[in-house]
Amino acid sequence: METNEKIAPDLRLHEKDVGSASVQIARLTARILHIGNHLKTHSKDNHSRRGLIAMVSLRRKLLAYLKRKTPEIHAQTLSSLGLRK
Repeated sequence: METNEKIAPDLRLHEKDVGSASVQIARLTARILHIGNHLKTHSKDNHSRRGLIAMVSLRRKLLAYLKRKTPEIHAQTLSSLGLRK
C-alpha cells in the first residue's frame, strides 16, 4: 500500500490534506485496486470481497457528492485517477 504522500498529490488541497473528498476517493481507489489484485489470486476470499463491495459503494457516494458540490474538482479527480464516469 502507498502512503498518503504518494497517493494523488495533485488532488490534495494543502500539504497535510487527507480528509477532502477527492483525497478519500484516491485512497479508496488504491485500496480497491489492491484488494482486486488479491481477489484474483484468492477467489474464494468472500470476506475481502464484501469489504471491496463496501469500498466501491463508498467511493461511488463520494463521487456523487463531489459532482453535486464541485463539478470541476469531480472532473479533475476522474481524469487524475483514470476513472470513467
